[in-house]
Amino acid sequence: MNILNKVTLQSLKKSRTRTIVTIIGVVLSAAMITGVLTFGISLLNYMTNGAAQKYGDWHVEFLDVDSSFVQERTHDKGVANTAAFENIGYAALKDGQSPNKPYLFIAGFSKRTFDTLPINLMSGRLPENNGEILVPMSVEVKGGVKFAVGDKLSLGVGSRMNGDKTLGQHTPYLSGQETLVPKAKRTYTVVGIYQKAYFEESSAPGYTLITKADAGDKADSFSLFVTLKNPRGVHAYSSSTAGSQAYVFNDNVLRFMGLSDDNIFNTLLYAVGGIVVAIIMIGSIFLIYNAFTISLNERTHQFGILSSVGATAKQLRNSVLFEGLCIGAAGIPIGVIVGIGSIGLVISVVAKNFESIIYSNVPFTLTVSIPAIVVAAAVSMVTILISAYIPARKAANTPVMESIRQSNEVKVESKAVKTSKQAQRIYGLEGTLALKNFKRNKKRYRSIVLSLVLSVVLFISASAFVTDLKQASERAVVATDIDISLATQDMDDREILSLYDKLKTADGVYESSYQALMKYSGVAKASDLSDAYWEDAGSHSPDETVNLPMEVQFLDDSAYLNIIKGLGLPEEEYTGQNAKIIAVAKLTNHMKANREHELDEFIDMFKSSSMNFTIAPETNGKPKMEQGRNVSIKFVNTVPPDGPPIPGNSGSKNPFIFKVMAPYSLKEKFETSDTHLAIKGLTFRSKHPTQSMAEMKTMIQDVGITSSYTLINFSEMLDQNRNMIFIANVFAYTFIIMISLIAVANVFNTISTNIKLRRRELAMLRSVGMSERGFQKMMNFECAFYGMRALIFGLPIGAISSWLIYKGMGGGADNIDFVFPWGSIGISVFSVFFVVFTTMLYAISKIKKENIIDALRDDMT
Repeated sequence: MNILNKVTLQSLKKSRTRTIVTIIGVVLSAAMITGVLTFGISLLNYMTNGAAQKYGDWHVEFLDVDSSFVQERTHDKGVANTAAFENIGYAALKDGQSPNKPYLFIAGFSKRTFDTLPINLMSGRLPENNGEILVPMSVEVKGGVKFAVGDKLSLGVGSRMNGDKTLGQHTPYLSGQETLVPKAKRTYTVVGIYQKAYFEESSAPGYTLITKADAGDKADSFSLFVTLKNPRGVHAYSSSTAGSQAYVFNDNVLRFMGLSDDNIFNTLLYAVGGIVVAIIMIGSIFLIYNAFTISLNERTHQFGILSSVGATAKQLRNSVLFEGLCIGAAGIPIGVIVGIGSIGLVISVVAKNFESIIYSNVPFTLTVSIPAIVVAAAVSMVTILISAYIPARKAANTPVMESIRQSNEVKVESKAVKTSKQAQRIYGLEGTLALKNFKRNKKRYRSIVLSLVLSVVLFISASAFVTDLKQASERAVVATDIDISLATQDMDDREILSLYDKLKTADGVYESSYQALMKYSGVAKASDLSDAYWEDAGSHSPDETVNLPMEVQFLDDSAYLNIIKGLGLPEEEYTGQNAKIIAVAKLTNHMKANREHELDEFIDMFKSSSMNFTIAPETNGKPKMEQGRNVSIKFVNTVPPDGPPIPGNSGSKNPFIFKVMAPYSLKEKFETSDTHLAIKGLTFRSKHPTQSMAEMKTMIQDVGITSSYTLINFSEMLDQNRNMIFIANVFAYTFIIMISLIAVANVFNTISTNIKLRRRELAMLRSVGMSERGFQKMMNFECAFYGMRALIFGLPIGAISSWLIYKGMGGGADNIDFVFPWGSIGISVFSVFFVVFTTMLYAISKIKKENIIDALRDDMT
């Protein structure tokens, strides 16, 4: 070790506080970079495992290959697993509504294929022979053709032909160019409905129906799925193996490995990671650069002496860089360990929340990657060397005599530090001295202000982001007082009420109800409607009649009776076959969507509190008046009970709510041949909805329900919402805390060392008679100037950043209001002054303990 490096080590030992704080800054920087990279790797690993579970763990599919190709691939080097299904053929989909998907595609699965390609059953079971078949739900949802368990399908199965060329699932439908050539008649029994064939391309012309492959059949066309031992070679393997065969990649899995052609996702992934690392590097460079600049100021006299006895500029520069390497060697390993440990703790806290939102059956665990650790260490070292190089170059280029005299430390003209007489009257002598000191060395104090500004802006911005996210999440889910609902349009009353009697016995269920909803229209005179209604509807004639769309909600008799009692209405008038019924009729056009409003905020739609109406069933949006009936309606102020969502209903476009409530026992009187039943539903409240939901699914399977239905766990949706907010809070505030710690370390380092560098100046002021009170007052003014300058810049930038985040998240729409960040601004103001004053008190306490004569004699060498 040369003499200059030994001198550097002695300087580090001499300034222990500064050295320790700088190392802490490096530890924080390395910990944050390591944490970001480790979390990114862990998240991608979790998403990869989850996607493999949902979509299958295969990497490439070869389409329309023969049996010899399938056999050859099983022996390929680097192949971990293969699975294939028979391409049995196509059949026409009668009455299909999707012009680009006019076929049913029959696939024959083996046991290995069922194990490799996930099948999510909605109802029924898997096929056990080649006469049974599974039908995807997408046939009903997109094709408009409904199949049920137990249906018999008689299909003419054949091939798609375009001239002499046979077409497969990889080739989209060629309207007017292709023909279906039937080859055999096949009969299947539908034994199950499954959600979706995830391996099916979106452009495929046939909906995939799955049957059990017949071992005796000798098929001539297969779809082969290959899983590689090393997925990174999937592109090279596919291109070299396929020849003229078509192939597709499992992008749902490969995108999380960075191997997908999905450039948008990859760009977003690396851009977000790069931005976060860049922010950390900028904050770290502030801290470490300031530390080395302060070190340089302390050693300026020393460098001058070394230069005078022959030290070259290169040797001095290397001396400062060696100091950076020493600090890096001490701080980076600790930072890497702290980063891995910290992100491991964070993942353990948020793992359950992640799993409830994304993949519930895949554990979210810490994944430690050696390449990520090496990258984190390299980025941290580059950050240190960049921070050290700038002051090192300055040290090497400073003339010898200036270094010895230290005359370059403060160069300023008198007018630059001149203060107004008004400022002198306001601040007094102590405040004026503090202001002059602030002005004479702006470069040194600018780093303190910038560090504080950075922390303030980040804290306010992150708080605004979390606030907006909470608003969006809370309003994305409709508020409801039910936990679980079952909705159907196909079950008759006997079937659904029998199922209701079973489901309400599920463990944890403490309240249950059943209901039905019908679409009706009511005829009202224009003069009966309120003035507020006509303000929006426009001009009218008092004698004209208006057709008003309404919903009739039939509630189970006990629930209806409880509402009547709650409203204080006479029970005898509202029960029985000729009873009055109640309704809610309110204007909603002045209300914002997805909000909870108090009942008294709504405006009445009618002038009177009760009326006689003629109502008629509504078909295709038009009333059938010939089937109308007269009813007596009492308008009430109550919230109708929540029910299951209506399929395909995106919300009413009418500027009002008009919902009639009636007992379920009256439903038959309202039913006609043209009555449109919107939905039948069962609703439940449970102490533990997840367990109740699981038990209900088992009950439904045991009963053998073949009608289509939808079972929804609203509580789970709300939990997912809360989990998203919790995760956003954890990561946003963890990031803020880490960046703020770097800024606090920077402020502490800069202020404490600046005070140390001004020992002689401060000792001189005390020696000429400045009292302890005056001395403290001067330092308090300096703190105030630091804090005020930081807040003058930080608060407006933070507020603007909050507004930009609000606009970026869809601000101005119905679901998010701009909330001015008063709370985070208040916390920022307190924190800035607390950090500055605390640091100054620490530094001044050290100065006050020193002897004035010793401080005046000290030449800082």
